[in-house]
Order: sequence, then structure tokens, then C-alpha cells
Amino acid sequence: MPAKQRILVLVHPDCVPPDTIDGLTDAQMEPFKTEFDVTATLRNLGHDARVLGVSGDFSRIRDAIDDQRPHVVFNLLEEFAGVGVYDAHVAAYLEAIRQPYTGCNPRGLMLAHNKAVSKMICRYHRIPVPRFHVYPLGPRKVQRPKHLPYPLFVKSLTEEGSVGISEASVVNNDEQLAERVRYIHRTVGTDAIAERYIDGRELYIGVLGNQRLDTLPVWEMDFTGLRDGAPRIATTKVKWDADYQKKIKLGTGPAKGLPAGVADQLPKLAKRAYRALQLSGYARMDFRLAPDGKAYLLEANPNPQLAYGEDFAESAHHAGLDYDALLTRILNLGKRYRLVGQV
Repeated sequence: MPAKQRILVLVHPDCVPPDTIDGLTDAQMEPFKTEFDVTATLRNLGHDARVLGVSGDFSRIRDAIDDQRPHVVFNLLEEFAGVGVYDAHVAAYLEAIRQPYTGCNPRGLMLAHNKAVSKMICRYHRIPVPRFHVYPLGPRKVQRPKHLPYPLFVKSLTEEGSVGISEASVVNNDEQLAERVRYIHRTVGTDAIAERYIDGRELYIGVLGNQRLDTLPVWEMDFTGLRDGAPRIATTKVKWDADYQKKIKLGTGPAKGLPAGVADQLPKLAKRAYRALQLSGYARMDFRLAPDGKAYLLEANPNPQLAYGEDFAESAHHAGLDYDALLTRILNLGKRYRLVGQV
């Protein structure tokens, strides 16, 4: 890649970063931290990085591309037109106009977004996943299938970022199950999925690549600060409330003391799932390690959080890939990804 690239950075309009963060508190920076970190780093590397806030109008993307003629689009959108799963349409549009872009392709995004479809594909490829059942929107009676014993973990079928997840998401009887499914339907507005709750260690594997894949070190979320009896899950509060994180001393870092063979097994499972779901660019694969030593893939997360100091960047740094090098690697992968129809 030449030293200087024209880069168009796509972000949500509410996340357009300021030119400087001098004098801002962490809380004030939170809404646009990722966008600022990425854009500022690209500019410090000498690139011509321009930011475009996009809500639901493809013509704005097309006009910006016609104006700047970017070598690559750095896609930081997590939704489009207010719908989380529509980020796949942005990637599809970029492919349709033959514009190189970073992150996952539209097919991988669509497969990974639907937690039931992704689990079925992984199960076909003999990648361990929790058993599950889907509860579509509508006035149907909520019943537990016989193959799913309690406790169960209820969440949105398609939303990410721990949306709609709290301690009440882990249910232990029919009444709690029905209430939580209706809660997801009512407040999140999507189908719900109930899967077997696995009480174990939460482990993450970062994956980088298109055809040739590299994995980052096994990372772990430490739940030891939670109150006794609380389910070990990444609730909305755990994931996004900085004050609460400090209170319970929530932390993530390199996984230590893994059972024999697990450190070698997880990267292989992560790569197999990445390929099975047709992902590209970069992703974080979320696993649960049960007390018996068996690892289950919970979710695949293409285009994960890229802020400096967050899990993905920290695990890359632990592997010897500093933040500048990580973003450069992601840019290169976007440039090298073969668009549909290319020879």
C-alpha cells in the first residue's frame, strides 16, 4: 500500500468525531471514541482520511466517493436507516459499485447477524454451539422445547452489543422464559432466541484475514467482581457502564491457566467458524469454556469494536501488532479483498 491513501471513513451521524478531544472527559468521548481513534490514527499515519456521517441515504455515500475517489472506504457503520442488520446493505452497496472497503463482506454480515442461522451452520461443520430455540415476533404461546433444560439465556436474535441483556436474561422456569421472550419482542422489536446457558469462562479470539487467517491471543472477560449468584454474562450494564465496570473491577486480558489443549483448540475452532460463516476482514469470536473443559462458540462478531484500548486492539497489541499496525493491516485486507465478479 502506498504511503498516503485517500480514505473515506463511514460513521453514524451521531458519532462524527471532533478534530480534537482536548478538555473532554471520558464520558464525553464515549459516543465517538472509536471513530476518533481510527480517524486520528489514519491521519497521523499520513493518510487523507475524511469522515462521512451516514444515516440512511446511499446517495450521500456515492457523492462522497465520486468527490474523493478513495482508495478504500473504512466502514465503521454498525447500522443503516436505524436497523442493525442493515449494515450488510452498506457493504453490499460498496461491492455493487466496486469500491474497496474494510471489514466484513455482506454475506458474512448477514449470516453472523442471525444467531440461529450462524449456529446451524456451525453445528453442521461440527463446531460446538449451545442448543437453542427461536421465538418469532407475534402473539404465539411461549413454550420450552423438551430438548432445552433450564437455565436458558434469552436475547435478541439479531441485535448485538448486549442490547436487551440483563441478569433477568438468564431464566430458570416457564414463567421467566415467557416474560423475557415478550420483553425482547416488546423493547428490542426483534425475534428472540433462547439458548442453553453455559456457566463458564468467557473467552474471545480475534481473527484477521480474507483467505489466509491469523488469530490473536485468547482473551478473557473476568467476571470475578460480580456479586455472588449473579450470572456471568456481559449485560448492557457490564458492557457499557464505565462507572459500574470500575465498581466491580471488571477487566479483560490474556486468558491464563487454560486446561491442556484449549489454547491450541480455540484458534482452530475460530478459524473454522470464520470460514464457515464466510467472514472476511476481521472479527471477534466469542466462546464459553464449560467446567468440563468443552468450548462452545456463542457468537461471531464481524467488525468488532476497534477503539484503542478495547479488547480487540489490546489482544492485537499483545501479539505484537500495535494500533497503527492493526489499522494498516485492516486497510490492506480491505484493499486486497476480491469483490464479487472480480477476475
